[in-house]
Amino acid sequence: MENFRLKVFRTVAHHLNFRRASEELFISQPAVTQQIKALEEEVGLPLFDRAGGRVALTPVGKILFGYAVKLKELAEEAEQAIAQESGAHAGRLSIGASQTIGQYLLPTLMAAFLRENPRIELTAMSGNTDEVLEALTSHSIDIALIEGPALRRDIVVEPFMEDHMVLAAPAGHLWTEHEISVATLIEEPLLMREQGSGSRRVVEQALEKAGYHTKDLKIAMTLDSTEGLLSAVEAGLGTAFVSRWAVRNQLTLGTLKVVNVKGLMLKRMFSVAYPTGPTPSGNAGVFHRFVLGHANTLTPRSTGAPRKVAAAGKVPRS
Repeated sequence: MENFRLKVFRTVAHHLNFRRASEELFISQPAVTQQIKALEEEVGLPLFDRAGGRVALTPVGKILFGYAVKLKELAEEAEQAIAQESGAHAGRLSIGASQTIGQYLLPTLMAAFLRENPRIELTAMSGNTDEVLEALTSHSIDIALIEGPALRRDIVVEPFMEDHMVLAAPAGHLWTEHEISVATLIEEPLLMREQGSGSRRVVEQALEKAGYHTKDLKIAMTLDSTEGLLSAVEAGLGTAFVSRWAVRNQLTLGTLKVVNVKGLMLKRMFSVAYPTGPTPSGNAGVFHRFVLGHANTLTPRSTGAPRKVAAAGKVPRS
């Protein structure tokens, strides 16, 4: 129901970047520019200032952006009201997911959710945990699935699945033959995710509990994706801690092996997250209930994959 031209404007205004808006809307960058030009002609005033190679909203653009956000919310409210009257959920739902969940779990969850709710239009974005939570609090997405602790007072998290992180090494690595100690681990090159990653946070906390700190590690490389970590490990650049979900294909193929590290507990919870306040309603509420009720039976499994540990109730993180 939302006017497409206003949707394009709202997306550009949110990112202040025409390329990112085109990627999110699945249209070409020239098409985005054309829609903005047509809207500026309709308004009679410029909406963006493109001076100095930067994109910024003009005073008129800032005013229109506020109303465009309100119109989007009204359109979604109307769609949901009509859907409830007809007995079926409909409208849009934006989901954010941290990278491991987004790559390995979310597609299956979305497919199963759509089988039950075919009239809901889903969009998804992924990033590290901090990026996803920032999108959630800025209302760019409606609900989020994250790994690792939230560490924010303005976010509520509800665990829905236990995840185990493992140390992945190349198939021929000496460590794959026996269990190693943390003292041995810190003497060799380790590949890590970037700051702000939930995966990195879990590793750092586990090391602290074992009496070590990140500065004790020989971090050979920092990468911004789990796939990048796995490729680097396969190339022999070091070892890396990753989710068991992420490495299952490489374990099946035999290109990577899991190394047992004595005394290092690397369990974490995958959680559904939403802003502090009422439990999500509307389509976000439907998805929230779906994840908590069905995630364990719908996510793909592999040999040796961890099983879900029931975890109900809200867990505010500070």
